[in-house]
Amino acid sequence: MSHGSTPHPLTAGQAGPLAGTIRVPGDKSISHRALMFGALAVGRTTVTGLLESEDVLATANAMRAVGATIEKQADGSYTIDGIGLGSLLEPESVIDFGNAGTGVRLTMGILGTHDIAATFVGDASLSKRPMGRVFDPLRQMGTNVIARSGDRLPASIRGARQPLPITYRVPVPSAQVKSAVLLAGLNAPGETTVIEPIATRDHTEKMLAGFGAEISVTLNEAGERVIRLKGQPELKPQDLEVPGDPSSAAFPIVAALIVPGSDVTVENILLNEHRTGLITTLIEMGADIEILNERSAGGERVGDIHVRHSKLKGITVPPNRAPSMIDEYPVLAVAAAFAEGDTHMPGVEELRVKESDRLAAVARGLEANGIPCIEAEDALTVKGGANAIGGGTVVTHLDHRIAMSFLVLGLASGKPVTVDDGAVIATSFPTFTSLFAELGATISGSESEAA
Repeated sequence: MSHGSTPHPLTAGQAGPLAGTIRVPGDKSISHRALMFGALAVGRTTVTGLLESEDVLATANAMRAVGATIEKQADGSYTIDGIGLGSLLEPESVIDFGNAGTGVRLTMGILGTHDIAATFVGDASLSKRPMGRVFDPLRQMGTNVIARSGDRLPASIRGARQPLPITYRVPVPSAQVKSAVLLAGLNAPGETTVIEPIATRDHTEKMLAGFGAEISVTLNEAGERVIRLKGQPELKPQDLEVPGDPSSAAFPIVAALIVPGSDVTVENILLNEHRTGLITTLIEMGADIEILNERSAGGERVGDIHVRHSKLKGITVPPNRAPSMIDEYPVLAVAAAFAEGDTHMPGVEELRVKESDRLAAVARGLEANGIPCIEAEDALTVKGGANAIGGGTVVTHLDHRIAMSFLVLGLASGKPVTVDDGAVIATSFPTFTSLFAELGATISGSESEAA
């Protein structure tokens, strides 16, 4: 995988107006889950629009390792011949997830209630990320876990022979933790319940229902989401179309807002209410954004996003919005650099345990390019309106979103911006440089490695 190879710096310089209509790759969250649910169903699932990124392909390899047959067809679609819940095979070797946090955590949930053993490894970045938040509920369900000190990868699990359904209150807003518990509950008898004090993206719940699981979502008296799943269903194969990833769309959207004269449309984007926090925030900052051709596809809201260059103003982002835009804060910080006044982002401590310590990485990247900011333990304030910004080199820390965010900065800054490794972009957005080229931007360097 490219993030484990020689770094390939990329540089973005000031661009003329960005213009055109593009489609970003398929949603990463849905792509991961489509492969997993297809593997757990009995029969053939067909997926169109699957994101062919390193993260997602790592999940595909993991599902192959436990017995599913996954093949790419001539038309670009993928077929998944599942072997059924409860029938997974023990992997013959270690499963390498590279940089895929979603893939490894959700797969641990699936295997944690199957009577098989598996060992998981990842790259240097993934090996620093906390896994205890998944191991804790799995241990309650009977899974035996052996992990590196601090509950980090590499880790081995032995799935429970007689898994126990549990009621679990998610301690931090995390769709990955919630999903891991629900996926573990699939192979446990009885009812598994997850209580979610703060709502996070709900793709797992929607897709479980679509594949035939008996699942309900209600609100308790405290306003918390209560998700109940009946274990050991027979999941039915589906035909799925993966919409465009809103986290990937964030980069051309912000670029269009900050590059003068730009007019860009990004088609076929997932508009799930738990994924549109950035759009809401940018509109509050004064962004000229229209949602066009809104429709329903596969149970999800989808639409085209039309963006024009805008004069932005600084705001305070409500902390309860963080779960719906946690991956977009780095590129929001770039937009904030071009806004009038300060943009304050509280309640973002979760950024410290992503692919990198994103809060620190963003702050250092801004400072390297002459943009004043204030970093707190759980907040970031960006002081907008800076002049002659740019000219710096940003350390990405093997983090694809840091790399892409600061390349977007370079398109509108006074001086070019360089990121120390563009190869990591392939983790989630392998066509990043080529799509920006279609809009009129120039991102120079080892494009063959980053595209």
